[in-house]
Amino acid sequence: MFFDFLKSTPVLDEESVQWQFELYEWALINFDAEVFFSKTVLVEPSNQFFPGHADNIDEMAQLIFNKVKHYASLSHWPCRLTTEQSCALPSKQVRIPGSLRDVSATESIKLAEEEQLPILYDPRQVRNPEAIIASFAHTLAHYLGTMAKDMPPGGEENWPQVTEVLAVFMGFGLMFANSAFVYRNVTCGSCQPTTVNRTAYLSQYDITYSLAIFCVLKDIPAKDALKNIKKTLRSYFKKAYKDVKKRPAELARLTALRQDKSIAST
Repeated sequence: MFFDFLKSTPVLDEESVQWQFELYEWALINFDAEVFFSKTVLVEPSNQFFPGHADNIDEMAQLIFNKVKHYASLSHWPCRLTTEQSCALPSKQVRIPGSLRDVSATESIKLAEEEQLPILYDPRQVRNPEAIIASFAHTLAHYLGTMAKDMPPGGEENWPQVTEVLAVFMGFGLMFANSAFVYRNVTCGSCQPTTVNRTAYLSQYDITYSLAIFCVLKDIPAKDALKNIKKTLRSYFKKAYKDVKKRPAELARLTALRQDKSIAST
């Protein structure tokens, strides 16, 4: 009985771990494994990754969004930013002419404004760069997810959680981890938050574990993520990274998809 106390606590419950590996498998099959392994980068919340200046909040939001599209290999997608709260994201399958993901694209497909994919954002969120980057990535992941040939593990009832992991798969795990568990700061004068945070569906630990899977699959050293992840998650990320490395069967199943010629290009 005494030795039970010496057993290490799991980094994450096994059911959640296996679900995340299954989601990565689903994403690799449906959204071009070669783009993931060869072109996808770990996007950092820095001026190096998001350079530039803007004269107003709307221009800054557009500048950030264009970079998010670029790192997601979705620069050719016809999108329009909107602040209309009545705007609802289409739940039906979205179709993009030509390649689903195009790493070489620099300009969007030309479509009439009403046919472009709406990207809702709150201008106040521009003051919280990591949150707005994650929000933009999550919306793009929603659209991308609707284009899958197969339903994701967990089904539609877990769609927000599925698309958060998909956004991490697209390279935005640092922003998701850093903004997954935050409190709103309220000013006494206006009773409004000084910054607007994104809505998180997975816990900071689930998202950080997903980030660890991304880094291990991409052969990204743990230190490259640790320099940008918030201090309260650094110890957990180290444990998650080690835990992922100790799962050769799951990793082999995913890396094999890169060479699987039976997977049709989407």
